[in-house]
Amino acid sequence: MRALESLTQWPVDNVAAAVVRPSGEVAAHGDTDRVFELASVTKTLVAQAVLIACEEEAISLDDPVGPPGSTVRHLLAHASGLAFDSDTVEAPVATKRIYSSFGFELLAAHVTEWTDIAFADYLAEAVCAPLGMMSTALVGPAGHGARSSVADLSRFAGELLTPQLLSGGLHRESVTVAFPGLDGFVPGYGKHRPNDWGLGFEIRAHKHPHWTGQTNSPATYGHFGQSGTFLWVDPELGAACIVLTDRAFGSWAKPLWSEFNDAVVAELRS
Repeated sequence: MRALESLTQWPVDNVAAAVVRPSGEVAAHGDTDRVFELASVTKTLVAQAVLIACEEEAISLDDPVGPPGSTVRHLLAHASGLAFDSDTVEAPVATKRIYSSFGFELLAAHVTEWTDIAFADYLAEAVCAPLGMMSTALVGPAGHGARSSVADLSRFAGELLTPQLLSGGLHRESVTVAFPGLDGFVPGYGKHRPNDWGLGFEIRAHKHPHWTGQTNSPATYGHFGQSGTFLWVDPELGAACIVLTDRAFGSWAKPLWSEFNDAVVAELRS
């Protein structure tokens, strides 16, 4: 794909990328086996493991976790009211979309409590091993501490496009807006009214500005990371895109990411 060739002009030391269809990888760029820090793209993997624990009935989306009135569902959807990096309660449950990395640490601890398996091991066994993601590991906090490669995340994206590890119903729920109408901030992109989120996945909707392309469908879901990484799935296109870099997110990324994603969408539609 021509769009991927533009990555050679990005101001980063290393970049790898892939575009994926349900049938497999469409195109790739760079060293797809190179392992990068994922930062908050970690949350997509952690959410998948939490949902599998729900599917296995080890836990439930309605289990109370976090502040009074908060559940697993609230934590996955950043609707618990918890602060970004602590147990400070900044708002009543389900009144604001407050992006909480700490909430994902509580989710990991909850899975560990009810499965008696260290969460990093649970993630490896429930998500990575079945998908053949042998370069992926959680080595730090559940909100931002995973490492992976484009090759591995292409397998994960393929799973999101054609779910096998989750039932169709639970997958659809995870990529549907949870607690509609909540306002909140997307880190680095300001406040959105509303700030739509599913269960672990940000949902593009009609946000502007945004890290996906302006031509990505409103149903597009995924996540970006402060390490200069992103993964999106556009169900209307029937495609996903992964880009991993080793330069921290900043002003350099905003125009390049959006332009790149629009170029990818244009080629997929042509």
